[in-house]
Amino acid sequence: MKMKRSPGEISFDAANTIFMLALIAVTLYPFLYIAFASVSDALELMKHRGLLLSPLGFSLDAYKTVFANSRILTGYQNTIFYVAVGSVFNLFMTSLGAYVLSRRNLLLKNQLMIMITITMFFSGGLIPMYLLIRDLGLYNTRWALIVPGAISTWNLIVMKTSFQAVPHSLEESAKIDGAHDFTILFRIIIPLSLPVMAVMLLFYAVGHWNAYFAALVYLTDADKFPLQLILRELLLTNNMMQEMLTGVDSTERYQVAQTIKYATVMVATLPILLLYPFLQKYFVKGVMIGSLKE
Repeated sequence: MKMKRSPGEISFDAANTIFMLALIAVTLYPFLYIAFASVSDALELMKHRGLLLSPLGFSLDAYKTVFANSRILTGYQNTIFYVAVGSVFNLFMTSLGAYVLSRRNLLLKNQLMIMITITMFFSGGLIPMYLLIRDLGLYNTRWALIVPGAISTWNLIVMKTSFQAVPHSLEESAKIDGAHDFTILFRIIIPLSLPVMAVMLLFYAVGHWNAYFAALVYLTDADKFPLQLILRELLLTNNMMQEMLTGVDSTERYQVAQTIKYATVMVATLPILLLYPFLQKYFVKGVMIGSLKE
């Protein structure tokens, strides 16, 4: 039997729908603008004013210029390395920490959790961290972007809560069969916590993909720069743009430069966006499992 809805319920649903559509438009339009501008004709784009709802002409010259630049390709390779190696290292270290903190018989467990939680609100600051990286011999190495952020406190707490939800009887049975802690973690706990692991992988991968400040502080060798740092240089300085526009007539440089900037933003954004659909089915389940206290 279909229940009759009150005018208030209908009005609320209508207002909700309008609000969500407006939110989607505000969120999606900047990305569509960049996508359309990156494949537009440079001259037509410069003449255009107002909203951009479709490409103005069609040209892939900006993308050809971007992929022909060796520094951007090097940045891509470096970023893929940081994302792949960094995310695996993050998951490994976070899993170890979460497993230890999820043990019921851990000595001073509450005190350790308080000390770990404090790091979410207070830190030593940039200068002490810089001095530490330098003294450890990590300065101007790729590991300077991986090791210092090995564990995110928030992710550690979420994963710890998820590990605590695994039935204790499974661990007891495994111990009776002679399993040690590493066996329990990697063959029982982690396989039963795949949704949370997938969410953590997404969080860490996005963090590594978008990171540029640590590279700006700890790296001096341009061959180690991630893509985001190269993108920053491209958008804020003219030196790299001049290299990319060698052979282009001076009167056309400004016009072409705009489409190249849009194309570079797309090149730097699309790969991590394409990763999300593959992990989406785990996202809500993983966050909910890791956010509920046992």
